[in-house]
Amino acid sequence: MVAQELLGKFLVRKIGVREIVAKIVETEAYDGAEDKAAHGSHGKTPRNEVLFEEAGRFYVYFVYGMHWLLNIVCGRRDFPAGVLIRGVEIEGLRLDGPAKLTKFLKIDKSFNGKLAAKDISLWFEDRGLKIKKDQIASSKRIGVDYAGEWADKLYRFYLKR
Repeated sequence: MVAQELLGKFLVRKIGVREIVAKIVETEAYDGAEDKAAHGSHGKTPRNEVLFEEAGRFYVYFVYGMHWLLNIVCGRRDFPAGVLIRGVEIEGLRLDGPAKLTKFLKIDKSFNGKLAAKDISLWFEDRGLKIKKDQIASSKRIGVDYAGEWADKLYRFYLKR
């Protein structure tokens, strides 16, 4: 599952000449149109159309009228699956919560729909950090109680401290 595979990878954000390297420590999976917690569960809309595109694109959306959240599309075309990046570590500082990391990394709607790549100043790197299965914990996703049986899926993954 991509949400687990992203743990221990690095999200790199270039701002000006500075590169901020953030180790991914927490993710949540959203598994297509059947997943009642996923934005794609009600079909394609102007807000979520990026989820229906090819894997590797960022899906950035606004919540609660104040926060940007960063997802990476990971399904095949027309299968709206994605992974929410929930937490990162930057130089020992742990940013728990998807809004904290987007604020710190200055990520907004301008990244929505873009392929993760250096030329857009936001990309992923595998720096060889090996994560073992016993280092990963899972739980129910956060804030999706409305999703019926899908709310109980253990689709939130995080590195144990």
